[in-house]
Order: sequence, then C-alpha cells, then structure tokens
Amino acid sequence: MPLRSLIVVGNHPPVTQDDLSVALYKHLQPECLPKGPTAEGRLHLLGFDLDEELIHRAQSSNPYPRNISFIPLDITQDEASRAQLGTYLRGFGRSTFHLCVCLAVTMWVHLNHGDEGLLGLLSRLAALSDYLLLEAQPWKCYRSAARRLRKLGRSDFEHFKMLQIRGDMAENARHHLSNNCGMELMQSFGSTSWDRKLLLFRKRAEKDKS
Repeated sequence: MPLRSLIVVGNHPPVTQDDLSVALYKHLQPECLPKGPTAEGRLHLLGFDLDEELIHRAQSSNPYPRNISFIPLDITQDEASRAQLGTYLRGFGRSTFHLCVCLAVTMWVHLNHGDEGLLGLLSRLAALSDYLLLEAQPWKCYRSAARRLRKLGRSDFEHFKMLQIRGDMAENARHHLSNNCGMELMQSFGSTSWDRKLLLFRKRAEKDKS
C-alpha cells in the first residue's frame, strides 16, 4: 500500500482547527489503509494556516505528531508556499498530495487579494493535489462580511467593489478548475449547515485533458 499524504487548508477558530485535522485523520486512516503494525505510518496529514498562534496550539495538542504536522504558511505567496510544500512532499518521495482539503478559505483570499488572488489559489491547490475537496463560501457570505466590517466603523475590503467574479461562487470555482486547471468535478456532497457547497474534484487523466 503506497503512502498517502493529505493537506488541510483551513480558516477556523483555534479551538477547532486541530480538531478538524485530527478528526479527518481518524476518519481516513482506517478507510485508506490495511490493518497491521506499519499501517499508521502510511497516512500523513499536513495542516497550515496564517495564524502562528493557532498553529502553535495545534502542535501542542497534536495526538499524532508522527503523522500529522502543522506549519504556518501563506498559500497566497506562490513561490514561498511552493518551496515549503515541495520540501514536505519530497520527504515522502512525492510531487503532489493525494488529497487537498480547503474549507472556508476562498472568500477571504478573494476579498483580500482580488479576482487574481482567488484564481491563483485555486490553480495552486489544483497543481498540488490529485483530489481537491473544496468548500467555497457563497456570495451572501461576502456581503455579510462587508456589513460586519462597516458596523465596526472600518473601511470596506480593499477589493470588494472591484471584484468581477461574483454570483454562484461554487460554480465559478468549478468552471476555473475544470477549464484551466485540468480537474473535473467528481461529486457534489450538497450544502453544509452554513449553506456552503462541498465539492470533490479530481485531476483528469492525461488522455482526458484535450
């Protein structure tokens, strides 16, 4: 059985970020791997976030330090993130992760880095993964985030009014990943309790990329 490597990109409160990664590891470990004394070492998960304090808390409470790692990383920084993630993957003799999980991230990248930042994030994740599980926040979440900011007496997000990518954000993500990143939608798991679509993509075989 080959080694399985996963990456989790999340935007969650510090009390739940490490819980999510550990729960995912526990869920996938018995499903993906055979029983036996060496099974545990074949599944590895890497979680990262911008918040260094969150990462420190996750590391401190990590029950599986041999198999789950947490690092501070800015995925919007193309060259730096590619170098850091590439180093991690080479340690396992791989160039991509079997699965990338990206939850509650797309809106914040979009609001803070514009259309180019959102498309760059999706392209980067597609290049890193064989499978991509994506939760894209709907447009109503953008409006709510902007309202909260105004109630606090702060200025709008720098890029909010200039965004050209609007409307059905899950469909916008699907369109970019399918047309520009060599991925295909494998399954839609419906909407979460926050009314966010959860989509699973996979990298198309070379013969299907024409």
